[in-house]
Amino acid sequence: MSCVYHDLQGKVVLITGGANGIGESLVRSFVSQGALVYFCDQDKESGRRLAEKTGSVFCRVDLTKEHAIKRWVDSIKRQEPTLHVLINNAANDPRIPLQSMTSRQWDDLFAINLRAYFLTTQSVLPAMARGGSIINFSSITFHIGATPMTAYVATKGGILGFTRSLAREVGPFGIRVNTISPGWVMTERQKSQFVTPAIRRMLRQCQCVPELIQPEEIAQVALFLASGTSGVLTGQEILADRGWAYS
Repeated sequence: MSCVYHDLQGKVVLITGGANGIGESLVRSFVSQGALVYFCDQDKESGRRLAEKTGSVFCRVDLTKEHAIKRWVDSIKRQEPTLHVLINNAANDPRIPLQSMTSRQWDDLFAINLRAYFLTTQSVLPAMARGGSIINFSSITFHIGATPMTAYVATKGGILGFTRSLAREVGPFGIRVNTISPGWVMTERQKSQFVTPAIRRMLRQCQCVPELIQPEEIAQVALFLASGTSGVLTGQEILADRGWAYS
């Protein structure tokens, strides 16, 4: 069931990695609330199609490039002097054993999964309104120590630290910062590349509630954290995993 958050109507929302998967559900969900959504991604074709269908604004951005991030945010600020919500969602999740990983692969992963969060946040903050919300995406993998994903899990742990300290730093300005850590979400990519029948059985056994998680359910958590309804929450992590880590 979708909730209606009237205070999101007309709010300016920036979303990274919005063309597919959880990001696509984020774009659709915030547009459905009447928000003005600007999103970026590397997937130009999917991004353009989604923007046309939803009335959102898409820009192809390489989040490993500092100048590209600043140019994207600056272009939005020229149209929207006040920003309300930033969702740092974009990430790569390669399965690479540590012994096989190069230092270049490690650095590239940290650039997209963690450094980009710093750069987007730094660019957005000067224009963020009091009452603004920053939502960072971590992962269940930090809690379960998934393998072979050591570098990925390290980036997701860094996001939790980033959220906690940033919440303290920007709290005096009325800005909240929280993390969503999804469980294994049934995006098209996950289903086509990684989710086998054995994985489905494992998830149903490990989760407190056995139903598999859908992208739009994660988007509902983001809507709540973006809305003033969650005004008492900052510096927090929400494990959106149907009780996997808890169990």
